[in-house]
Amino acid sequence: MTLADTLSMPRIIARTRLIASDTPGIQLQLLNKRPDGMNTFSPERTLVMMHGATFSSASLFDVPVGEGSFMDVLARAGYDVWALDVRGYGGSTRPPEMEEPPEGGVPLTPALTAARDLAAAIDFIRRERGIARLGVLGMSWGATIAGILASQPDAPVEKLVLVTPLWLSEKPLRIDAGGPLGAYRLVSPRAFSAAWQAPAPEEARETLIPRGWFEAWEKATLATDMGSPVPGTIRAPSGAVQDVRAHWTAGRPLYDPAAIGCPVLLVGGEWDVDVRFDMAHDLFTRLTKVPYKRFVEIGQATHMVLMEKNRAQAFDTVIGFLNEGFTRGD
Repeated sequence: MTLADTLSMPRIIARTRLIASDTPGIQLQLLNKRPDGMNTFSPERTLVMMHGATFSSASLFDVPVGEGSFMDVLARAGYDVWALDVRGYGGSTRPPEMEEPPEGGVPLTPALTAARDLAAAIDFIRRERGIARLGVLGMSWGATIAGILASQPDAPVEKLVLVTPLWLSEKPLRIDAGGPLGAYRLVSPRAFSAAWQAPAPEEARETLIPRGWFEAWEKATLATDMGSPVPGTIRAPSGAVQDVRAHWTAGRPLYDPAAIGCPVLLVGGEWDVDVRFDMAHDLFTRLTKVPYKRFVEIGQATHMVLMEKNRAQAFDTVIGFLNEGFTRGD
């Protein structure tokens, strides 16, 4: 990227908000970016993003590497983009149980609780911007949360984007290592790097993440939980792992894709072993009531496609889908 390219880019307005959840004492963090000069808002140009089971929104959507973070790219494309941390993650309130040792605690923030937090965020954004609907993007476990919301009657969802979406699996999933679950997990981003790159062919692992990007991601990720009791780790609620056991590997989906009535884009990765092609395709075939749908698989990409060398393909795919005109007929 040249200096001229940088100077020609529209200025981005960034803001962080704390909003009330439906639980006294629990506040939710919303990151917001939009192009400078955007003063009118519409469902078509508003998007809220929901993170996955382990890493918060700042870690997944707002690490400024390459041409900028995913949020930067969306804002420069003309979107009023928001990203939520549900309770227990990132800048949102951590339940008091997360200040105690995790052993023996009830797994915190399962999907149905997170869906209430996403509903609160959507209601806030709709009021703040004076719009009736908005786009929703969920990644991995976050796609579960987005799916739960979008499958509700009269859901205020303009379009739905599911990136590497968690779905039913007849095989064990890597996120569940077995054994008893505590209230939360301690996760080392440094140790996670091996699991991140492992699905790629050995000869492709060195170039999967461009030079310097992992270090930037690790720093940003650790900054989302400065209060972790173990240096070099973050705390992640265990409710998402409990969801895997109780629902996704037990044949009990948390929502019915056939109840979703808006256009849907599903984005997968060729080397994704956490949401395999068979899982993603099964979800795609169950989207039977949508006006239209699309399944795009990004080549040479893993579950973490949004922070890898081919992420621009995913960005272009999402923006192209959001940019398409659509008349709801209402």
